[in-house]
Amino acid sequence: MAATLNDVTINQLVDIISQEILHVMQEHGTIINTAPASNSACADCQGQCVANCPDKIQAAMQAGATRFTTRLGVGQVSTEVAHLIDHTLLKPDATIQQIAQLCHEALLYNFASVCVNPSHVKQAAQLLKNSDVKVCTVIGFPLGATSTAAKTFETEQALSDGATEIDMVINVGALKGGDDNVVAQDIAAVAGAAHRRGAILKVIIETSLLTDDEKVRACVLSKQAGADFVKTSTGFSGGGATIEDVALMRKTVGPGLGVKASGGIKNLADAQNMIAAGATRLGASAGIKIIKEAQAL
Repeated sequence: MAATLNDVTINQLVDIISQEILHVMQEHGTIINTAPASNSACADCQGQCVANCPDKIQAAMQAGATRFTTRLGVGQVSTEVAHLIDHTLLKPDATIQQIAQLCHEALLYNFASVCVNPSHVKQAAQLLKNSDVKVCTVIGFPLGATSTAAKTFETEQALSDGATEIDMVINVGALKGGDDNVVAQDIAAVAGAAHRRGAILKVIIETSLLTDDEKVRACVLSKQAGADFVKTSTGFSGGGATIEDVALMRKTVGPGLGVKASGGIKNLADAQNMIAAGATRLGASAGIKIIKEAQAL
């Protein structure tokens, strides 16, 4: 390959190497009809196989292309920040191509997980197979108003599809109405389903809809019911994480539980502020921007 690293983008390099791997696999009969025999990126995709050919990039990732990506110079990544980020795409119109790109980025930047809607879990799990990046999904999202039975079933299905982290939305109406037993039983049922399969549970308390007293109650109930994390927000109810809420949640749950700040984390300064307030995980769609700012320091 005559081109230098300055002549092409990292994604183009990954696509080129991916096609090399796929070609070798075809010759050895490992896969069939996934890519043309070529020493360059797929001509139909104009060098954008990651976005346009998720089946091909999946096979390449499983064959080891992610290791090539690392060696080809993603750069010195601030792993201290990257390993706290759930790289997130929860938009209702997210496509399979965008999910493939999300997973590709998570591998490049060593994020803790990808956080996707349940319908995308199986695809994400296949793309991230044999990597350290976890697959996180959301349950009862974004309202939290589905039944406990529905949340439990949804959790079990997501785990069967390959999820290893569950972010469930609390029953906000029950909490605000003072029905703590309903809230606790809801969380405990999902926690049990997750823990039986070795997964962790993060409970979204939706801070923008709660008073401070309700935030404290939500955190206490989550801890008592077996949650592994409490999480600030869905991002769909008009507000996201604040420093004050994260600090209050950390004070309430103590050092034994994780605290995930999610919603409105747009840059490195936001991330650092949330971590300083007590967050041990960050939900963000701006993860790449955050890491690039960290690298530039």
